[in-house]
Amino acid sequence: MGQAERVLIAGPAWVGDMVMAQSLFIMLHRNAPGAQIDVLAPEWSVPLLARMPEVHQAVALPVGHGELRLARRYRIAKRLRHKHYDRAIVIPRSFKSALIPFLAHIPRRTGYRGEMRYGLINDMRALDKAALPQVVQRYVALGLERDAPLPPHEIPSPRLSVDKENRARLVAELGLAGNGPVAAFVPGAEYGPAKRWPTQYYAQLAGELAQAGYRIWLLGSHNDAEVCAELEGLSGGVTTNLSGKTRLQDVVDLVSLVSVVVTNDSGLMHIAAAVGSRIIALFGSSTPAYTPPLTAKADVFYLGLSCSPCFKRECPLGHLNCLNKIPVKEVYNACLRAGKGSSDDRC
Repeated sequence: MGQAERVLIAGPAWVGDMVMAQSLFIMLHRNAPGAQIDVLAPEWSVPLLARMPEVHQAVALPVGHGELRLARRYRIAKRLRHKHYDRAIVIPRSFKSALIPFLAHIPRRTGYRGEMRYGLINDMRALDKAALPQVVQRYVALGLERDAPLPPHEIPSPRLSVDKENRARLVAELGLAGNGPVAAFVPGAEYGPAKRWPTQYYAQLAGELAQAGYRIWLLGSHNDAEVCAELEGLSGGVTTNLSGKTRLQDVVDLVSLVSVVVTNDSGLMHIAAAVGSRIIALFGSSTPAYTPPLTAKADVFYLGLSCSPCFKRECPLGHLNCLNKIPVKEVYNACLRAGKGSSDDRC
């Protein structure tokens, strides 16, 4: 029996994209059981990759977003040479993302045509956006042979593991135990304001759900502290603000407890989907045709206006109608429907 294939994946730099990349990891394992999959990834993503059973090892890349740091990349590549990878799959389309697999002397290096990186990528693929409209399809296709039909016939959904011991610790330390269902709100979006349902809408929804017996948790990173604090104030004290108090892996564990997650198109939306939570997803400047929550347990609100999707960080027309016109009442009713079908495994 031959040695199991060793694969290095150069991973993406955003939370949601890293979660969607798990579909590629799962597919590689299904096609080659026993394959050793290592992921070269930003330092922040190492705890997230630890929740993906298909990943053998995360290789931290201590380089800021957009930084070249050639000497540092060379040192990492030199350390990786002894692992004798059979191939590399480079998900980002940038020049710098292809450097380490090349410098690590990995014989086959697959990636899409992007910045000038001929030679660095020796299994160059043309990205057919019409055949692969979804980001997750594009990731999975990189793991297939060049002549495989597109789009891939099967896209496995991401599935993050939950640490129940850490979950119990968080509930105790953060004082989250209580009676009644929990709705988690994700009011932020790292990309920009054009992805955020209005804070006052979230506040109105919080008040109505609180009257229906729900407890409301606000989730987000330190970068979401401002919008979560604003929402906490507008909601009149019916929310529990966890923004900045939890690590990324903590959010994985906490969302597994809630009845429903109301979220903008964000990295945490994809985490909630990968944990199996019931989701109300609100799309504005982006589109679910491109980055849908990869779960059957999602209600998606997307108006599909003539100006959508624009993929801008801020509304270029100044009205943000793509989100302002999503009614609170409809989202509230979707929450109640989702809550009725949720699991009893909650705090």
